[in-house]
Amino acid sequence: MDSDKINKDLELYCAQMNEIKLRIHVVWEMLKGHTTTLYNASNIEFMCLQIRKILEQISMGSLVVNKEEFEAVGKKYSHYWNAKLILQDIERLNPGFYPIAVREVLAQQDGVTRDLQNKESGFLTREQFVQIYDKCGRVLHSYNPFGSKYDYDYYKVKIKEWITLIMELLAVHLIKIKGDEGFYLIHMEEKGQRWVHGYYFGKVED
Repeated sequence: MDSDKINKDLELYCAQMNEIKLRIHVVWEMLKGHTTTLYNASNIEFMCLQIRKILEQISMGSLVVNKEEFEAVGKKYSHYWNAKLILQDIERLNPGFYPIAVREVLAQQDGVTRDLQNKESGFLTREQFVQIYDKCGRVLHSYNPFGSKYDYDYYKVKIKEWITLIMELLAVHLIKIKGDEGFYLIHMEEKGQRWVHGYYFGKVED
């Protein structure tokens, strides 16, 4: 695999993750009351919009090196609300699109510093992705004045849970880019570093 292409692909993907970090930060600042739109309902709606955009960037991230396909999927997100169907479309383009949440542990073999272990729980699953995307979408529309109003207190509690699940998914994760046999290891944070870092692992030739 050409090192220049690897570096370019990583740069594009990490740029997506850096934007996600900024959106997550904004949501946390609003949850803590450090920033506000001055109206509780619009605070909730703003945070739900950020979460939807975060989810879209997660799902489309592995396509960033395929400009035409990335833009086509982006157009679908702008016109359609069914996240399940959109994810199916993305999966057809890249079966390895969904991030794999991992943790790093001390390796048990000589010559290897750390091993990667898949997380078993506590992170955003693909099923939860669809549910949260849909729930966030509902509150972005005006409610029926003759029906039940949105429970904004419910959303405030759930938003904290949702953003935590997203952070646990992305903190350290693996991603496969379309057309590449290797995988990328992504660190959303590294000690003393502000921005996302990524590393490439490819097949070792015999």
